[in-house]
Amino acid sequence: MEARKRPEYVLEILVDPIYVADIVRGILHTIFFHRYFPSMRPSTLDVLDLTLPVVADPELETLIETRVGQLVRQLSSTSSPSGGSRGELGIRFFEKRRRKGGLGGWLTGTAKSEEEICWEVWKLKITLTTPRTETERMTLLRAEAPALQRTAMTIVKIVNRDKDHIPPITTSEMNPFPYEILLNPRAEYDGKTIGFFA
Repeated sequence: MEARKRPEYVLEILVDPIYVADIVRGILHTIFFHRYFPSMRPSTLDVLDLTLPVVADPELETLIETRVGQLVRQLSSTSSPSGGSRGELGIRFFEKRRRKGGLGGWLTGTAKSEEEICWEVWKLKITLTTPRTETERMTLLRAEAPALQRTAMTIVKIVNRDKDHIPPITTSEMNPFPYEILLNPRAEYDGKTIGFFA
């Protein structure tokens, strides 16, 4: 049986530092809304006159807020007056599989009954641009809402198009697919690059 290749998606955004936290938060929630499988009561988030879906799960919301805060601090500390500071967030979704038994793990006491296999990766590459004048700021602001809307629609198209790689739900746990959000993930990726430039 041939191992399936996990899809990797790259979203690139160019954003004003004033709106970076809100825009990144909105994009992360949009991805999770379509990849979070427990039953939930949906909520919404208003960003730049757009209403985006939110997964109202305290643990997930705390993780998103933590990673967005870390990203903003990193971008702020490396920012120059002309902008151009870069950062990246990665989201990985996993399935739990029963590990095939092996004598080595049993003998060394490192046997594990389950392993987590990544089945989908999203990369969000962020570049800050700092407008030099109020006119530039207004131009950027007018461009950011349509760019965010295009990105949200791109996410929706991807999740509706690419479903065959999602593993079957084989557990009765509340969240059948563990996930992680990483700041500046190091893993190599060869996914599709999807840009939105505000």
